[in-house]
Amino acid sequence: MSEVHRGVRSLLTHARNYDFVQGFLGAEYVRKVLVRDYIRPRPGMSILDVGCGTATILAHLPGVKYLGIDRNSLYIDAARAQFGSRGTFVCGDVNDAPPEVKSDTFDCILAIGLLHHLEDHEVCGLMAAGRKLLAPGGRLVTLDPCYRDGQSWFARFLIDQDRGQNPRTEAGYSVLAGSVFEKVQVTLREDLLRVPYTHLVMTCS
Repeated sequence: MSEVHRGVRSLLTHARNYDFVQGFLGAEYVRKVLVRDYIRPRPGMSILDVGCGTATILAHLPGVKYLGIDRNSLYIDAARAQFGSRGTFVCGDVNDAPPEVKSDTFDCILAIGLLHHLEDHEVCGLMAAGRKLLAPGGRLVTLDPCYRDGQSWFARFLIDQDRGQNPRTEAGYSVLAGSVFEKVQVTLREDLLRVPYTHLVMTCS
């Protein structure tokens, strides 16, 4: 993955700015819906969060075993400062996880707002790595901006401005997931943010 952020977009590499913009757009509600409708945590559930950002979703995941991984060291520092011993936080990508974690399995793997930052081959690589780390009956849950026919011009404009350079259509995401997972459930959501926007949620198993 190779992204260069300049100007306003570069401001979002700082944890405080990132969390502020997320909160302004209504990301807290997004996290609540993801947890309630798609992650469905239970006590003791093991969760791997790839591209975890500042790990704010952990506030909605009580009693789980949580590992968050992100390439931005500022995000990881912020996650450690806020959540401390509630989780393990690693700066890097999924291949940089501690050796003992690589031999572990997870009930749920999250890739929230991540796939649209990746090229097609990187998505397939991530999903293949994730599938190997899933426990029997485990799920990979993703959330990303999605283009669709007939969506509002403003939603499309906002997606175009995203730092991620690879937003896709529903079919674009589904084909990549289906090349790795046998079962892919796809849901389009346009009710998650305070502004017009189209999200795609995938649950892969």
